[in-house]
Order: sequence, then structure tokens, then C-alpha cells
Amino acid sequence: MEKVRAKNNRTLTLSESERREFRKKLISLSMENEPVSQIAPLLDHTIHGELLAVLPKLPDSFADLIICDPPYNLSKNFGGNSFKKRSVSQYDAFLDSWMELLCKKLKPTGSLYLCGDWKCTSSLQRSLEKHLTVMNRITWQREKGRGAKANWKNGMEDIWFAVKDPDNYYFDVESVKIKRRVLAPYRENGKAKDWQEEDDGKFRETYPSNFWDDISIPFWSMPENTDHPTQKPEKLYAKLILASSHPGDVVFDPFLGSGTASVTAKKLDRHYLGIEINEEYCLWAEKRLSMAEASKEIQGYSDGIFWERNSGK
Repeated sequence: MEKVRAKNNRTLTLSESERREFRKKLISLSMENEPVSQIAPLLDHTIHGELLAVLPKLPDSFADLIICDPPYNLSKNFGGNSFKKRSVSQYDAFLDSWMELLCKKLKPTGSLYLCGDWKCTSSLQRSLEKHLTVMNRITWQREKGRGAKANWKNGMEDIWFAVKDPDNYYFDVESVKIKRRVLAPYRENGKAKDWQEEDDGKFRETYPSNFWDDISIPFWSMPENTDHPTQKPEKLYAKLILASSHPGDVVFDPFLGSGTASVTAKKLDRHYLGIEINEEYCLWAEKRLSMAEASKEIQGYSDGIFWERNSGK
């Protein structure tokens, strides 16, 4: 049966004419193609293809930042492309089949962020440490989902932060400050200490830790929402992009999905490149990229500040 959406449901949809239009924008690379010597002609595009067929065709050391969100070790249907849960050793082998090749695409001063959940996070760390220096593990609160009756609800996911050269990489903590409401304002000599009074309350700008509790998962009333089963929020990726790249840098996502990395990079004035095996997801990404032409808004991020979840910003 055809899905009928509520009147105010803003989940992305595509008409047949849009599919035809956006399909023309996709790039196809396969084992038969010659390797690409220069990355410039591919920038700001979506590559429709299989990862291990495409990666060898891309030049090494082209990406300033890689954001990688591979299938977790769960059985999941991605629009007809199914990923089957496997043993830990088999999942390790899956990661190792492409990790070294992927890390070669990173510039000497580049950074890589690798997403996962609690079940696969140790595998991610093991594979990543073979090729890069791990700097930290970010844990972010994924508040969406039902509770569990016989276990603790899984409300967290991880992002591993790694670099090629721990003595020479870019990191701008000032760009990712969080604005938090002050519940117990402290004064010194009658003056506000480390907080500001604004029209709608008292706030403090704070430096982020490696635990993030200000992220909202895309849902039906948000214009960034798609039907992708594991879509990452633009706000989440905005933190990674702002902290670990300059405007004009290249952001690369080898598992693009519905396009969050590319869309967020575009909104933040970076170049982008993504690989995605599912054509429908590629088309969703292209529509989101076209929507970003009209609006660079990122929910939860405004005026250079990340706001607390449910703050209305």
C-alpha cells in the first residue's frame, strides 16, 4: 500500500520528474573506469557506485575530512541492499577490506570520524588504529526509540576521531561552542560571571566535551528528514565539519546514505564528495543539496552557536 503522510509531515519525497532531473547529476565509477588523476571534476557531486569499485579510482590524499558511517554489525535493509549481522571476526574483516584504502584518501593533515554503536565500536577502534592515530571517542545521545523491557535502552552512539599526524592537524574548538541555559547564575562583585543575560533567559557559552546530549534525530516535522533507516542529523555532522575543516576544504563520505555529510558541508561552505550504492538514496541526497541552495539553515545551530536540544533554535 502507498504510504499516506500527514498534512504537516515534511519528510522528503521525490516526483518522477525530479528523479529524472537528479539522476543526470550522478556520477558513475566502476572497476572498468580508469583511475581519476584529479579530484576537482568530481567535487560537489554524488558518486553512484559500490565502495570497493569506486575507492581505487579516486586519487590519494584528496580529502581534508572524512566522515564515515558504515553499516553497523546489525541486520538492516537499506532500501533493498541488505546488510547481515555477522560474527565479530567477520565484521572486522569487512572493515579491514576497505579501511586502509579509505585512509589513503585523507590528506597528511586530515581528520577522519568513524560512526558506530556499542556493539561494533571495539571493531571500529581496532580497524582504525591500524592506519591512523585515534584522538578521542565521542559519545552522543540518540534519544529516539522505544524502551527495552529486558535490557537497558540503547540511547547512545559513538564517533571515533582519528588523524594522520597527531602533531599536525586542524581543530577549531571555538567554532563548536554550545549555548546552555544557566539555572543557577553566579555573580562576582554583583556582576554576572561567565554568563550573559538575554531577552529569553540567562545563557553561558561552553566548550564541548566528548559527550554530546544536544542532538535531535531527524523526524517527520523536520525538513531534513528522509525515509533512510539510519539517517544522521545535520547538526551532528556540522560539529565535525566546523571543528575539523576550513571553509573551502573537501569533506568526503564513502557511505553517503541520504546525503547528510554532503548537504551539511555545502551549507557550511565546504566542498563535498560522497559515494552511495543505492540510487534512490543518491537522488534523495541530490534533492537535499538542491534545497540547500535556498536555505543553509541547520536546526539547532544559529548565529555561530550550537543550542541545547529542544531550545527552539
